[in-house]
Amino acid sequence: MSLSVAAQQALDAFSACPGWEQRARLLMQWGERLEPLSDAERVNEHRVHGCESLVWLVAEKEDGIWHFRAGSDARLLRGLLAILLARVDGLSGDKLAALDLVDWFNQLGLQRQLSPSRSNGLNAVLQRMRELAQES
Repeated sequence: MSLSVAAQQALDAFSACPGWEQRARLLMQWGERLEPLSDAERVNEHRVHGCESLVWLVAEKEDGIWHFRAGSDARLLRGLLAILLARVDGLSGDKLAALDLVDWFNQLGLQRQLSPSRSNGLNAVLQRMRELAQES
């Protein structure tokens, strides 16, 4: 499966980091790039349940392709969401369903640093993306 430009940029940037401290700093920077969600979007209807932190997910489908926006109250999680969004943006529902989240974070060198609760939260976000893609 080929990567989008944003996903390839993430992979290149994180692969260039020699250690966890640099990756953590880069993760924070990626999180700052997230387009902020409006108050109208930060509502229970868009909330992703299964995350310890507050996470909101907004989905739009355009010409059969999915575009997601997300936000969180946690800085590190915003970075992880930004990297997840880079990987899934522009995927069809089928490709979204086939995405291996663990493999993606392994490629970035981030999997070992994901606590079980963060890992569960990211899986909950991906699961919600898949549900939204199936509903339409």
